[in-house]
Amino acid sequence: MPHPVRWTRVTAAIVLALSGAVAAFGTIAPSTDAELLVTKASIVEPLAIDFAPAPVAPTERYVREERLQRGDTLASLLSRIGVRASDVAALTQSGVLRRLKPQTTVTAELEGSGALLSMSFLIGTDLFRVEPGSNGYVVNPVPGVLETRTAFRANTVNSSLFAAADAADVPEAVAVQLADIFGGEIDFHRDLRKGDRFAVVYEIHSLNGQQVRTGRVIAAEFVNNGRAHRALWYPGADGKGAYYTPSGKNLRKAFLRSPLEFSRISSGFGSRMHPFLQTWRSHKGVDYAAPIGTRIRAVADGVVDFAGSKGGYGNVVVIRHNGQYATLYGHMSRFAPGLTRGTRVGQGSVIGFVGRSGWATGPHLHYEFHVGGEARNPLTIALPAAQPLSSRELAQFQGHAQPYVAQLDLLGNARLARAD
Repeated sequence: MPHPVRWTRVTAAIVLALSGAVAAFGTIAPSTDAELLVTKASIVEPLAIDFAPAPVAPTERYVREERLQRGDTLASLLSRIGVRASDVAALTQSGVLRRLKPQTTVTAELEGSGALLSMSFLIGTDLFRVEPGSNGYVVNPVPGVLETRTAFRANTVNSSLFAAADAADVPEAVAVQLADIFGGEIDFHRDLRKGDRFAVVYEIHSLNGQQVRTGRVIAAEFVNNGRAHRALWYPGADGKGAYYTPSGKNLRKAFLRSPLEFSRISSGFGSRMHPFLQTWRSHKGVDYAAPIGTRIRAVADGVVDFAGSKGGYGNVVVIRHNGQYATLYGHMSRFAPGLTRGTRVGQGSVIGFVGRSGWATGPHLHYEFHVGGEARNPLTIALPAAQPLSSRELAQFQGHAQPYVAQLDLLGNARLARAD
């Protein structure tokens, strides 16, 4: 419904007292001794203005990239990508995705409705594309040579790492790697500050000129609260590879600081009013609020000591690690497939999913860190580092790292120049 708006029209009555005036071409030119008198009057008129929003064209198509995690099903992967339910059912029943293995990155092109237009993934160096066919979906190899190039991005954090990465056109998979790389040095739940900044060099894999997936972060810098942290990827003599500081210190901790990639701490370590029992009790862990189904990671290599239901903990997993360490994960909705007592797990592997089983008022993960059978605060305890480089490898690493250090310097200088 158009709304009337009050506008003011100003009219001027100009009276010219002329000792001599000349008119030409419809204009009046006052003489030098003319006196200009201006009188203002207000006239109010209603004007109809349509406040209806301009139509916005719906998104025709978009590209989404996700990685198949351990514990994922094909249905959960496709749903996370945004594929509509009918296509999820058709894809899972057709068997065209049977080649997918954990840690495989899938790139999907979809319509705004969620209809799948195409999907591609790499197995080794071979690219496969899934597309609709006359009798359902078909998968075909895509000929060509996989090319790898590097991309450079930098930005300042105003709200969150993911928001800053998105604003700089950094893929989500790269932002997750940044959080993992610096997770042992920076607590992204509590330590992130407005004005923090990052710079990153990462791989992009292309086939026939088309980007098919992002690769590994090979160099990165994160400045948190004025302190700069740098990480450089080094393959290593054993081929496993790890991230090191420019001086050769191994950034990989024996334990991750948090079992969830991103969440909110809802209850800390120590005495508190129990939200379920409504009595003051000792809280021997940290609670992370997160949606049901959020993936839970093992914080270190170890062996599952218990996986089942245990009183107020609900569905719980206990993992024994090297030496005197153990970790506990409670209130799960379900366990990762095949996880039982005696199962060996690697750092970062998915062991279950957030829920609200047991004594829980809402969905969250209860996480405990034990040293010698005693519960310790996982947010403040000093975490042991992984093995450093040997003296022989250190010289090779420094030669490998020098050009990437120079690239991080250039990215930092460019950011400072833009700020000036």
